[in-house]
Amino acid sequence: MSPTPTSVSVASRPLLDTRYKVETPEGIDLILRPAGLVPRALAFSIDLLIRGALLGALFAVLALLGQFGMGLGTILLFLVTWWYMVLFEVLNQGRSPGKQMMGLRVIHDDGTPIGWAASLTRNLLRFVDILPFGYTLGILSCLNHPAFKRLGDIAAGTLVVYRDNASTAPELPQAEALRAPFTMSLSEQRALLSFAERSQSLSSARRQELASILAEPLQVPAEQAEQHIHGIARGLLGPT
Repeated sequence: MSPTPTSVSVASRPLLDTRYKVETPEGIDLILRPAGLVPRALAFSIDLLIRGALLGALFAVLALLGQFGMGLGTILLFLVTWWYMVLFEVLNQGRSPGKQMMGLRVIHDDGTPIGWAASLTRNLLRFVDILPFGYTLGILSCLNHPAFKRLGDIAAGTLVVYRDNASTAPELPQAEALRAPFTMSLSEQRALLSFAERSQSLSSARRQELASILAEPLQVPAEQAEQHIHGIARGLLGPT
């Protein structure tokens, strides 16, 4: 028997966002949010400024010690350049000061905390990411990878994600509770609820773009899809 229009699955439609799902050994799905190029670049810039200020202060003091101070400064320059990020990532839950200010952290691909070997690998390979100049290879890799990984992340098996903070459940947009025109799986229900919860943080154009993807399976015109999704999300939650 050929499937009826009401049996079209949302799962067969294009992905709604770039969230990254990890299944733990216990069979629990972790939904992570990979950080894109801009927040990562801002975090790195903050760390670069901190390192520059730190080295500037150290060299100002060491200059008073003459040649011995300059020799010691060379050692400190190496340590700060190559170990600043590693120490913070491993000892501070994957967060350098820049990442912490931007709400980011680096983890293994399986969602576990980053270790020494992975952190060393991803940071030592920065010299590849900066080639031929200005982080060109790193930027191209980040823009073309579905999880926004630079080459160092690919080699180390790491992922930079947003650090989710405990918060109250977002308020759904006002809409009349509706029933979906087809039976929805748990993942499909989560997708619609996620869209409704995040709608206030998305631009109008982005909301319409995402909602139009579901217009066909929801059997509504594209311009009505967003409000229809909000209604279905209300119906899934039931009386509040």
